[in-house]
Amino acid sequence: MPQYLLLLHESSTAAAGISPGEMEAIIKRYGAWSANVAAKGHMRGGNKLQDGTGRVMQVSAGRLSVTDGPYAESKEVLGGYFLIEASDYDEAVRVAGDCPHLDFGKIEIREIEPTE
Repeated sequence: MPQYLLLLHESSTAAAGISPGEMEAIIKRYGAWSANVAAKGHMRGGNKLQDGTGRVMQVSAGRLSVTDGPYAESKEVLGGYFLIEASDYDEAVRVAGDCPHLDFGKIEIREIEPTE
């Protein structure tokens, strides 16, 4: 079955003003959502990414450059990801459709290239 990466994008200010109690409730919603997705046989993995960490590597004019990143020039961050299995993009959209992350940002869905 095809696998899809759900990339959780949000603005750098998405969590501003959220109290510890509200954050705890949000984390519980993510846990319930991911448990439900797993119970239906779709979940293959996922995790939150460290805030403010990462590097961007690129080669330009034959020279390797490594800069702080990601997204140093924008106000959008990649907050985490889930790896799911779904029969097609439509099913992947249905699985992601009630993810709590949609209250804070957007979800990019990318199909994983099969290895065989």
